[in-house]
Amino acid sequence: MFAGAYTALITPFGSDGSVDYGQLRELVEFQIAGGIDGLVPVGTTGESPTLDLEEHVEVIRVVIAAAAGRVKVLAGSGANSTAEALELTARARDVGIDGTLQVTPYYNKPTQAGLIRHFSAVAELGLPVVLYNVPGRASCEIAVATIAELAQNPRIVGVKEAAGSVDRVSRIKAACDIEVLSGDDALTLPMMAVGAAGVISVASNVAPRAVADLVHAAAAGRWDEARELHYRYYGLFTDLFLETNPIPIKAAMEMAGLGHSYYRLPLCEMGLDNKGKLRATLRKCGLVK
Repeated sequence: MFAGAYTALITPFGSDGSVDYGQLRELVEFQIAGGIDGLVPVGTTGESPTLDLEEHVEVIRVVIAAAAGRVKVLAGSGANSTAEALELTARARDVGIDGTLQVTPYYNKPTQAGLIRHFSAVAELGLPVVLYNVPGRASCEIAVATIAELAQNPRIVGVKEAAGSVDRVSRIKAACDIEVLSGDDALTLPMMAVGAAGVISVASNVAPRAVADLVHAAAAGRWDEARELHYRYYGLFTDLFLETNPIPIKAAMEMAGLGHSYYRLPLCEMGLDNKGKLRATLRKCGLVK
């Protein structure tokens, strides 16, 4: 349902910290022109923890309107409170999303039984649900056995794997029939080699064509072509995590002339040494002069 190359969109801000909806519309057009299959607004890369409820819903609404049905919109609408996740997902459903990306509840560290009840409650809203396993940010992992149990629910259709493990993809695919999307650009190719259906990408914010071509080549079995793109952009995939995401990707987009790198605290601008390294990588990839 959500196979292919999806971009985990940044949320552009103005110098006063307000959401720049005009720039957001331009980014949607840039992504679609670059061959991306879908958009994921207000996830981690979209700085969702610092958006209030109304901003969160408005960002989703603007992305849906700008996309105008040309690509799918899988919106981040999870929370560490089940009640909040339900409210946010219901609001997102009402503005027309194609599916919801549900992050593992963070900080309160639920048990696997709690995770099953949480995600199942969200699925009752009627939308296709993609689970988001990101233990580095969420403090707990969705166990493979838990994913297999949740996959029996016809509305729980996928899982974004951002645990840094290709082995988990193999274990998930062996345990159940669910779509797996890479949550790490550098692991997209190896994950697809063992059955992942694509990626929810950070790098495609600045290089949509490269990421789309890599995913489409791998999906078509053109492994030599996919491998060449993987190696060409591997430095970018890794350097976009020199600091906490989305600090480097916003800096990269500013270097590439795709907007300004404004953040909301507690995130702030990239360090000068790391910024210099990132610029050199972008230059090597042909994304800046």
